[in-house]
Amino acid sequence: MKNRMPAVAGTFYPATATTLENQLFSFFERAIKGPATEVAALIVPHAGYIFSGEVAASAYAKLDRQQQYQNIFIIGVSHRKHFNGVSVYPKGYYTTPSGMVKVDEVITTQLIEKYPFIYYDEEADKTEHSLEVQLPFLQYWLLNDFQIVPLLLGSEDAELGEALAEAIRPWFSAENLFVISTDFSHYPSYDTAVRIDGETADAILSNDSNKLKTICDKNKRAIGNNVLTGLCGAAAVQILLHLTQGNKEISFEKIAYKNSGDAEVGDKKRVVGYWAIAANRVNHPIILTEAEKTELLKLARASITGYLSYSKGTHHDREYSGTFLEKYGAFVTLKIAGKLRGCIGRFDPHLPLYQLISELAISAATRDSRFDPLTTKELSQIDIEISVLTPLKKIDSIDEIEIGKHGIYIKKGVRTGTFLPQVALETNWTKEELLGHCARDKAGIGWDGWKSSELYTYDAIVFGEK
Repeated sequence: MKNRMPAVAGTFYPATATTLENQLFSFFERAIKGPATEVAALIVPHAGYIFSGEVAASAYAKLDRQQQYQNIFIIGVSHRKHFNGVSVYPKGYYTTPSGMVKVDEVITTQLIEKYPFIYYDEEADKTEHSLEVQLPFLQYWLLNDFQIVPLLLGSEDAELGEALAEAIRPWFSAENLFVISTDFSHYPSYDTAVRIDGETADAILSNDSNKLKTICDKNKRAIGNNVLTGLCGAAAVQILLHLTQGNKEISFEKIAYKNSGDAEVGDKKRVVGYWAIAANRVNHPIILTEAEKTELLKLARASITGYLSYSKGTHHDREYSGTFLEKYGAFVTLKIAGKLRGCIGRFDPHLPLYQLISELAISAATRDSRFDPLTTKELSQIDIEISVLTPLKKIDSIDEIEIGKHGIYIKKGVRTGTFLPQVALETNWTKEELLGHCARDKAGIGWDGWKSSELYTYDAIVFGEK
């Protein structure tokens, strides 16, 4: 692959580094500055900089300039070619007047090899602007180098969006940033745009993909208002909502709004709308009543029993509501006479809690590679323990770890390992012993591997049958 050369330098933004830097400086000087947050994703406009640059700068100004992202996923919708699937530039560099940005070919290769609908469409990519125009802002604002995963949707097919969301879900974590590239209403009058774009933004802030679809469908029918579309990157925004919907740890925030009528060269009779919106990570306390804990333990046991006795999957006989529908990470641990018999968990909150517990219980009983599958004879002997997890928090020093309170998570490259908070209490290990065992026995990076790894902590609500 050759490096991906700029397609719209000199049209959407300046073609020379000095002029571009000066323009970006002026945008960030005027950008709206809000309180610092842990940003999971940004919704950013992709029009010519003279129209949308200040709004885009307000989005990127939400980021900590010192943040070291492992990857930045940039997602947009193709403007000039309709095609089936998702195009990803597989390897090499995107170039802009500000320099070069590396594509993470490890991730792009994984996506291409695993998912037939993800491939590289050179014709669609070579003239597309929606991904490219985001890079100069990132290059200017972030002080550390970063890699990108550029994803271009070829259509607004709803099933395609859901499939892509599931494909990239493993990377929707605190180490990565997601940038959703989209403008809002196209070509209504100024006042109509303000109203329509406000409705669309409110639908996004509801974190409900169905509400957003309803608003987008409504805007498509607004023929009398000259609305070509209310959200040109709706498919890309829907991917974000598929990743965040139901996740209580994500909160959307409006940052800034303008439309092209606000620009010096703008025409208020026929405008395009621009929003900057952030999806922030927030920590909500996990509250489970004793009755809810009991119900989850009963569900875990019923799921294992049903699977072993009748080969039934995760069928649920009752309707769940409230906390059971919230999305948290969790582990299910099985013991017999105090000895481990199986343990499986997930950190990413991808399912409602009740459904996750049901699936993890079955996996702990049948798919923990350290043990033979549980037998029906052992059902009466097992004790079930559930740990419901808070999101991972990256730490800079092991002094931040509180033994017995925090679980630990070690990450070095693709190797990871974790111990739940209760492990330190059960083993009486010191902090260094806990880290050493986790690095060597769980992550496979040697006893001292934790010293050169990324370290995270998390809290857990732990409860069991005994």
